[in-house]
Amino acid sequence: DVNTDLTKALGVALTAVCVALAATAVLQWRTLSAVPLKSWAFFGLMAVADVGAWICYFRALKSGDAARVASVDKFSVVLVALISVVFLGEKLSLPNWLGVALIAVGVTLASRA
Repeated sequence: DVNTDLTKALGVALTAVCVALAATAVLQWRTLSAVPLKSWAFFGLMAVADVGAWICYFRALKSGDAARVASVDKFSVVLVALISVVFLGEKLSLPNWLGVALIAVGVTLASRA
């Protein structure tokens, strides 16, 4: 058995390497001093939230069925859509709303015992 927290740490490290390689490939690097302090704070909060989410996800997988845990995880798509409308003022078309509704129904059905 591999410790799930260690697995997440290794996954994050590999992801960082892949992102750095991708940014290098498309020449999107900027000098670090050009990044505003407010952005650094956001990056830090984003990293903490991401790691926390993955720790919760792996712990849920230990105690629940993978199919149910994964389906509930996909509910984040519904939350992002709702938050984008409420807080960012984005407009979703009818097909977009239909997709969001189908995801919500799918998550509900898949997460039932």
